[in-house]
Amino acid sequence: MRIGIGYDVHRLVPDRRLILGGVEITYHLGLLGHSDADVLTHAIVDAILGAAALGDIGTHFPDTDDRYEGMDSLIFLADAATKIGQCGYQIENVDSTVIVQSPKLAPYISEMRAKLAETLNIDIAQINVKATTAEELGVVGEGNAIVAHAIACLSRL
Repeated sequence: MRIGIGYDVHRLVPDRRLILGGVEITYHLGLLGHSDADVLTHAIVDAILGAAALGDIGTHFPDTDDRYEGMDSLIFLADAATKIGQCGYQIENVDSTVIVQSPKLAPYISEMRAKLAETLNIDIAQINVKATTAEELGVVGEGNAIVAHAIACLSRL
């Protein structure tokens, strides 16, 4: 078994879509970043790559490369799954937490899990998404950013 952890944070700004776990969330702000800035998917990519000792999302998809500008982060996730498969690993499970003051994510979590599971080609029971607030503390609690944490467990094929 191999375990990897992932973390990402992006600033909330006007005039951007809010994408989390590959799902567009209805909100007046979106996440700023080179790609679609999907912090949840980015954290999961890092957890999966980390578990296989394959570096991180920035190694494989640098924000200095114009090819990735505005890109759907599910493409990064699918590529990470392919890379770990080529190294002889499969995903056992992924657990993740999104820390966001607003908007509330409960209505979107089932769809996020389904999108992420489909992209990773795993059963939905192998992926968990949780959401919590920052209790109005810090940059997240002030509504200026969203943070995501993820952990992935891999096993040999």
